[in-house]
Amino acid sequence: MKQIEGGVTAAKGFQAAGVEVGIKAGHAGKKDMAMIYSETCCKTAGTFTSNIVKAAPVKYDMDIVKNSAGVHAVVVNSGIANACTGEEGMKNCKTIAEETAGVLNIPADSVLIGSTGVIGAQLPMDTIKKGIHLLAKELGGNPKYALSAAQAIMTTDTIPKQIAYETVIGGQTVTVGGMCKGSGMIHPNMCTMLAFITTDINISKEMLTEIVKEDVKDTFNMISVDGDTSTNDTMLVLANGLAGNSEITEKNEDYYKFAKVLKQVNTYLAKKMAGDGEGATALFEVHVVHADTKENAVTLAKSVVASSLVKCAVCGHDANWGRILCAMGYSGVQFDPEKVDLYFESSAGKIQITKNSVSTGYSEEEATKILSCEEVTALIDVKMGEAEAVAWGCDLTHEYVSINADYRS
Repeated sequence: MKQIEGGVTAAKGFQAAGVEVGIKAGHAGKKDMAMIYSETCCKTAGTFTSNIVKAAPVKYDMDIVKNSAGVHAVVVNSGIANACTGEEGMKNCKTIAEETAGVLNIPADSVLIGSTGVIGAQLPMDTIKKGIHLLAKELGGNPKYALSAAQAIMTTDTIPKQIAYETVIGGQTVTVGGMCKGSGMIHPNMCTMLAFITTDINISKEMLTEIVKEDVKDTFNMISVDGDTSTNDTMLVLANGLAGNSEITEKNEDYYKFAKVLKQVNTYLAKKMAGDGEGATALFEVHVVHADTKENAVTLAKSVVASSLVKCAVCGHDANWGRILCAMGYSGVQFDPEKVDLYFESSAGKIQITKNSVSTGYSEEEATKILSCEEVTALIDVKMGEAEAVAWGCDLTHEYVSINADYRS
């Protein structure tokens, strides 16, 4: 497996584009519509928000992923979420699909839709239609087009997020590329995130669905920025089969090779979202080891990474370890609170903070130095078994409040 240049256009047969059409009021010069297109029909799998309040494009995509024969294109807008928009919102999704189908000469039920931005506003459909035609003309297959698409789906993100890897499966070079957006309204069990993964692997829809279902548990579902679960979370994987490998129809060696590279891509994207949390200055990783079950390790890691008080301590470079034990204690997991070993580590070093839940008498100066880096890890040993889990988040800063206080106005 090796990292290569590009994002969603890295795999064979995929093109992309990003354009500015003026959806984001007051944001001149910012791209706000993107398109991904495959020259051949794709097997598709996806996972969506756990929020009961689901945006129109989420409900639309759930139906397409389940019932369509295959997918050729994805159209995404940023600036308006098309959430809480009633029948008109669903009608607009259908109109977007039909307009895209006409321009690209593909079936309307082979078009998926993504939206992100302000909740409660209707899409400006004349502007959206104009954007679809512009995108179709701009489609290209080299890395600059992938970057353009990644830029177009950003809202409060500070950087575009994309990656691509290739590996050999079944004697053929298989490529997996992806892009995502996400910076705020992010919490485990999906977040205000859109993620689009493209691959040229030949795999059955059943096996692709199974891989995606398992992968998201350890990647996108393990991040938290602010404890809010969005209405619009969508993660889609499109596989067009152009790599030429024998179709994967069972859980064999090729299946697990693909699962490994998909996890590499999705872990990278998930961490990029966590580290780019609104106002964040640090990526905060929580690694729980020696738990009795994977489920309990996951719960403990999520509870710590989502704690507002822990996040504030990370912001202040403060080794306030009592907050971590507190977050573990209200997680619902049964563990021995007298046997927790806690370490902080970063590029500046590693320090043990507690041994059996008692302070080691560590150097506050050294701990602060370690916690002052851009990526910080809390390693928590609960001494119960062999299970482990990793969650990602970020610090909580004054800037987060500033961004969200006037996000709509």
